[in-house]
Amino acid sequence: MGLSVIILAAGQGKRMKSDLPKVLQPLAGRALLAHVIEAAKKLSPTAIHVVYGHGGEQVRAAFAHENIQWALQAEQKGTGHAVMQAMPTVSAADQVLVLYGDVPLIEPATLRLLRDASDEQTLSLLSVRLPDPTGYGRVLRDNAGSVYRIVEQKDATRKELSVNEVNTGLVCAPAAALNTWLSALSNDNAQGEYYLTDIVAMAVRQGFKVSAVAAPTIPEVLGINDKRQLAEVEAHYRQARASALMDAGVTLIDPTRLDVRGEVQVGRDVIIEPNVTLSGNVVLGHRVQIGAGCLLTNVTVGDDTIIHPYCVLQDAAVGSQCVIGPYARLRPGTELAQAAHVGNFVELKNTRLGEGSKANHLTYLGDAVVGARVNVGAGTITCNYDGVNKWRTVIEDGAFIGSGSMLVAPVSVGKGATIGAGTTLTRSAPPSALTLERAKQQTLPRWSRPVKVSKEEKAEREAKSLNPVTPAGGNTGE
Repeated sequence: MGLSVIILAAGQGKRMKSDLPKVLQPLAGRALLAHVIEAAKKLSPTAIHVVYGHGGEQVRAAFAHENIQWALQAEQKGTGHAVMQAMPTVSAADQVLVLYGDVPLIEPATLRLLRDASDEQTLSLLSVRLPDPTGYGRVLRDNAGSVYRIVEQKDATRKELSVNEVNTGLVCAPAAALNTWLSALSNDNAQGEYYLTDIVAMAVRQGFKVSAVAAPTIPEVLGINDKRQLAEVEAHYRQARASALMDAGVTLIDPTRLDVRGEVQVGRDVIIEPNVTLSGNVVLGHRVQIGAGCLLTNVTVGDDTIIHPYCVLQDAAVGSQCVIGPYARLRPGTELAQAAHVGNFVELKNTRLGEGSKANHLTYLGDAVVGARVNVGAGTITCNYDGVNKWRTVIEDGAFIGSGSMLVAPVSVGKGATIGAGTTLTRSAPPSALTLERAKQQTLPRWSRPVKVSKEEKAEREAKSLNPVTPAGGNTGE
């Protein structure tokens, strides 16, 4: 029996007070709906159906890359009505798993439990016991402990409101039976809506078994309706990711101040200081140390590398035994070979820094290939952009670039060459030679420093400078 997943994502999310549809609100750098889709895909369903409504074009555009069957819920008439919109394209032979686009922390393992508890004669639902169940539909059981009904908060009696086992909204049922139950739904209730939860009582009346699967944790079934709840769920997400890294052997100096927004692979004895953000796909080798306040996005870091505080690395590959920062930036396309050093206030873009090479201070290397054992002095810049095109700079093994040098690309520096400090290099420098370019130094012995002038005199000078007098009958030239 195949599995079809229906994700309800049509809500407007008025309490978000945002122009962004609720399911596109960001959690750990990705839309809420993206988290749910990712969890669903782990079950290898035959199809994923997303029911959309408010902000529909935005939602569809955000997931244009996904293989999704879209169903429009033009009017918001309840969860049951929402599921009806997707059912025409669902195979009658499938099991149907209903998820919610604003319940982003649901785990694939929990969804498997829910799926496996359902069969051709069993409807399964996911429940959880809450200390404060206010706002949730209550799961009602008979004296034998069997589920016979779910009652929504607004329709519940005082006795029913005392029940703390609540419905999360996630259900799994055979498609043929689900179609029958949906067609029999009524909106005769306090909200005038077609409740999906009413199918539970229908299933019981028809002799189906109803299996309530207990959610392993409360955070994974929390829904999000406003920015406060969004922040709370984000905190749970951070805690879970930090715990997973510590279980893998990572030393987190403060687990509450780590933000993981992607997939992280780690070696042994990794140490991460507070306020670090790891985004995208990050791979950290053995004994890597990451200082406070660093941001790593789609980065691979080799063994025994130290990243000092407040560095930003994006789409870069860092070799082993490197030293980076503090306050360094590696932009996309940067590669550091083994034992390379990138120091404070150094920026690299689309550049390869060879083995043992160093750029330790106040330097920009863009579109460059730097060989091994090269020393790049403070304040050096590869002038790679002419306003239209990007040009490459090549610095061969063993070269020494003096401080304050401007390398105007396209240009190359030969093996073992030395570039004198303050040089503006516009032609390639030969190997094993000193190349320098400077204006002749002068000393003016009779020069005097400016003296302070009065405000009146300053204003008069500025007026003359900004408004030159044109001689009578003359012109200012063409």
